[in-house]
Amino acid sequence: MSTTSDQQPQDLRSNASETEAQIAVDEVDVAALEPSRTEWVEPSIHQAQETLYRFLLEVVKQWPPEEVLLEFKRLFFYLGDTATSGAAQAVHQLVISNNQVAFKNTLKRACYILVNNWDAARQYKSIQELVRSFQEIAIAAPSISPSANRLKAWIEDFRNSQDYTDLKLFTARYEEQPKEKWVSRYTSYLLVPQYVDTKNPIEQREAARALSRQLKDRFKFDLAMYIAKSQSATSAEKMPKNPTALGDNVLMLIKAIVARRGQYSYANLAHIFINQIQTLNYQQFKQSLQKYLIFSVDHHSQFAAEFEARLVEKLEALYPDYEQRALSDALVLRTCNRLIEALTTENRKDPSPLFVLLLAQGNPMTLVIVLLKLVLICNASRSHLEAQIAALIRYYEQLPEQECHWVVNFLEFFNVTFAIHAENVQYNLVKMQETPPTQTTLDHYRIFSQMKPIIRPQPPEVSQS
Repeated sequence: MSTTSDQQPQDLRSNASETEAQIAVDEVDVAALEPSRTEWVEPSIHQAQETLYRFLLEVVKQWPPEEVLLEFKRLFFYLGDTATSGAAQAVHQLVISNNQVAFKNTLKRACYILVNNWDAARQYKSIQELVRSFQEIAIAAPSISPSANRLKAWIEDFRNSQDYTDLKLFTARYEEQPKEKWVSRYTSYLLVPQYVDTKNPIEQREAARALSRQLKDRFKFDLAMYIAKSQSATSAEKMPKNPTALGDNVLMLIKAIVARRGQYSYANLAHIFINQIQTLNYQQFKQSLQKYLIFSVDHHSQFAAEFEARLVEKLEALYPDYEQRALSDALVLRTCNRLIEALTTENRKDPSPLFVLLLAQGNPMTLVIVLLKLVLICNASRSHLEAQIAALIRYYEQLPEQECHWVVNFLEFFNVTFAIHAENVQYNLVKMQETPPTQTTLDHYRIFSQMKPIIRPQPPEVSQS
């Protein structure tokens, strides 16, 4: 079995047995790595969609943004004059076909064509104006035209949908609101479901992936700058803003994480584990995985015993028909994903019992470290984990921050820990004064961070999306 950290797993359908096919279709775990799927539509609707996309791609590259936005509103909000524009005829064709799903998908892709191109051209204000235009338009005004009334109803449905909520995330980095909701700190995770969902337009998926990456990189940079300045003699007026909600405690948290060095570092333990499982069958892998995940948990508490018992129960129930088979990357991926679900949310709606159990103990770091260990042995599970985190955020987002502070604490610990273990940042502890080993504490160390440039593969060209 090859290392799961860097390679895409093979689909289990290659073995063709009925049981293997059942695992292969139980969920598209590698959705983020697959090309986008498009549902079949009538030829006339498909032609209308392509006409509209070509028109928008042409004008967004050639016209000033304000003119493009006016044309967008003329087409989608006012059902522009079909006699003078092929694009207007295309929208009219979509409306008279009475296929709201096709219209919604077309509108989504049209929005993201503009978002991607304006983002590439740094026309950020235009993206904000596009999003605001759905709120400013007088949708409720009646009309004698059945087509116009249908269009207004569809636009109203769109702006009350999750699709519009997703679109609004693309203004998060430009808008500073005095009393922003606590969930806005985690926009990088809320974007993940958009780009792992292969039913979304490719423009939307690429835009969500790019913005999520930018927000994560910004957090890592802000965190590194805050740490550097907070340990120096910088005056309070020149101190950068703490990007976390942990206050000065974030320094001690990072020291505690980085202090695990050498053979006991999480990355090194993961590397050793990967090497040790190469020749195991699936049953042996599950037994080794249990020990690997429990290694850093305090075994003397009742909580640890209960957590280990539940973890064993989950592992034993996973793919029993495969236990005597050789381990494969696909089995590792799916096993890690099932455990991630057991530790976060198993239905993408409600927190799992294990999630509640772990956080009820008042130490979210235990859960964060177990999730980190899973991702370190199977990097392909990272997007799945972040989509699960997004589902938890959506579950709690209606609560005031003070009413779900334990969840916010977990999210902050998660954010910081995964920033430390990111691919393009390195944190080190340096002892600043000589003290006897028995008297040395983390207070005697300073944190130094180093940003390392990484080379990412270029995504396929999707019309500047």
